[in-house]
Amino acid sequence: MKLSIVQSRMKIADFVFNRDTVLGNLKKVTSEIVVFPEYDLGSMGGLDLILDEKAHNLQNKFYEEIAENVKDQYVFIGDVLFHDGDFVEPDEFGFYNILGKKVYVSDDFESDVNCDLYILAKNRYYAMNSIKEFMDSIETVCDFVYVNGVGMSDQNIYYGGSFAKNLKNELVFQGNLCKEVIQEVDFTKPIEPVFKPFEQEVIDVTTYALKEYCENTGFKKVVLGLSGGIDSALTAVLSVKALGSENVLGVLMPSMYSSKGSVDDSLKLAKNLSIKTITHPITHLFNEFISDVAGAKKQDLAEENLQARIRGMILMFISNRENYLLLSTGNKSEAAVGYGTLYGDLCGGLNLISDLTKTNIYKISEYINSKENLIPQEIIDKVPSAELAPNQKDSDSLPDYEILDDIISMYFERNLSIDEMAKKYNRNVVKSTVKKFHHAQFKRKQCCLGVRLTEKSFLKGIYLPITHKLYITKQ
Repeated sequence: MKLSIVQSRMKIADFVFNRDTVLGNLKKVTSEIVVFPEYDLGSMGGLDLILDEKAHNLQNKFYEEIAENVKDQYVFIGDVLFHDGDFVEPDEFGFYNILGKKVYVSDDFESDVNCDLYILAKNRYYAMNSIKEFMDSIETVCDFVYVNGVGMSDQNIYYGGSFAKNLKNELVFQGNLCKEVIQEVDFTKPIEPVFKPFEQEVIDVTTYALKEYCENTGFKKVVLGLSGGIDSALTAVLSVKALGSENVLGVLMPSMYSSKGSVDDSLKLAKNLSIKTITHPITHLFNEFISDVAGAKKQDLAEENLQARIRGMILMFISNRENYLLLSTGNKSEAAVGYGTLYGDLCGGLNLISDLTKTNIYKISEYINSKENLIPQEIIDKVPSAELAPNQKDSDSLPDYEILDDIISMYFERNLSIDEMAKKYNRNVVKSTVKKFHHAQFKRKQCCLGVRLTEKSFLKGIYLPITHKLYITKQ
């Protein structure tokens, strides 16, 4: 019994693309059993499209056209089996008799199922440090295959990473991340698993996400603001890796508070990446607004936000005029505490790093530079600052990022209480930080789409109400 895994691409509600992908890949396979990922709307992240009558009819047509083109082979599309021009019903729930073998198909793994071949049919989205954990959680006593699709469902990235094990629980196949793979599985030949550093996984997933988003929405080029900071630098590098330097535009928008180093560092980064830049100083726009609208300069939060909003307006204008996708460059640490300006630096169509804490952004940036020296060391070494006020530093209003990111992990991922976190950090720091987490929820609800990279993401996985008094007011 020969079996092939087809780790194929998929697009939500693009039934022609999905049909052509399945049938095109099927022509390349001669195995008796062929296993594809799930292709139904629900499993691809179609949400309420599953209630749409047109979508329902087209999905049925998709399955019918697959069935018409399957003859001698046994072809699984997720948990749906096709053979001899038709659908095949299981002998009993989940069980099939194929070529004298007892085959079981499920969307969950059950270790006590008595079968010859276990097919796990469940598309999984990417989350850092989860691939090895998931693979190790499957302990087999029969031949086993897991096939994951490759695609984008809004914030969720289906990353591939399919694998197969034999009845001795030995790995016999491992698929790549974010790439289509067709592989005939030999259950007699064990292999050693290979896991990339999390930094490389994140690079692979985010660059794939940008390519997929642009392909699905029609954008050809992207634009982003270059501030001389690490966040915009990493976003620029990822953009070039995904789309090529000719399709990335960097915009410098220095103000009266911008350091010379920020401008010089941005230009050096752009030169390293071979991307085009344009410069639009904002001081005169700021001064005219203060004169015409505010009447007096106070150097307060409103004026800091005004600078960010002027920059956002410039970037959105370029996006609209040139049909460029605007990439937002805020990170998870900033999002957690609301360190960003609505309709300013938070505007955009997609954010590649929104689920990365500041510490992880530094790790990934340093990893990139260990392979190819793209990000100027001055950007990595400089003290983080929004440069919206004289001599401003992020640490003026936030804990050091190492502390902040640890509190984010403890509170959102490990569900620790303030009392437990206060054993490690100053209680007042912990309490004020948690208060910021909750107070900033209204901003996060209005941020652009991002790429999910963790289980506990503000994009999905962390659910907080906007209007509550638990931490917003004293109790």
